[in-house]
Amino acid sequence: MLNFHIITLFPEALASYLDSSILGRAQKRDKIKFSFYNPRDFVTPTKTQGKNAKPYLRVDDKPYGGGAGMVLQAEPILGAFTQVEKKIKGKKKVVIFSAKGKIFNQKIAYDWAKKYDDLVFITGRYEGIDERVKKALKAEEISIGPYVLTDGDVAMMVVASAVARLIPGVIRLESLAEESHWNLLLKKEKDNKVGDNGLEYPHYTRPEVLTYKGKKYRVPKVLLSGHHAEIDKWRMKKG
Repeated sequence: MLNFHIITLFPEALASYLDSSILGRAQKRDKIKFSFYNPRDFVTPTKTQGKNAKPYLRVDDKPYGGGAGMVLQAEPILGAFTQVEKKIKGKKKVVIFSAKGKIFNQKIAYDWAKKYDDLVFITGRYEGIDERVKKALKAEEISIGPYVLTDGDVAMMVVASAVARLIPGVIRLESLAEESHWNLLLKKEKDNKVGDNGLEYPHYTRPEVLTYKGKKYRVPKVLLSGHHAEIDKWRMKKG
């Protein structure tokens, strides 16, 4: 089983996605597990003004050297990680999601699914995370693309989905072998079931003729021929 340990300020925003559909079923079958750790749970409350005011759990502060926005403090995150460590028994990987990180791809997803027992995902917000978290935990920074998101939670869900589905038993191997980018992971070209560029071929299902706004869209004839060699050739060409 692959364990995902997620350090985030908003675990409730992630649970609804991670507990549904394929990922939800995989958890019930003990193929994967998601555990959440909120940095706010590892903060000393700050007193606020007002008789009935609730204590404030500060997890961010102004950046040294000036600049816009706020930076997530290292101590609450490191405090959360101490709880993660207590549950880790196998080989682990610590990841921080950042716009300046290494671009995530299918090869990374495959390697993580194969090599690690525990993945620790730290999601940031605001202007980012105190750099000392990366150094203290020897974490790797990962980005899902050359753009900036409002938070690292979205990136975490993308990566978790990509990695979890590669765990044996989560999805049928036959389905994986016909997907985009799969051939980039294989050593033998004869095993490839997608095009040379690593992309999956187009898919069609019923009806055979689709009518939309008066125009007819037909399924390619070769897919209706029953000639499997020709179908494979078409798919390789279109992939």
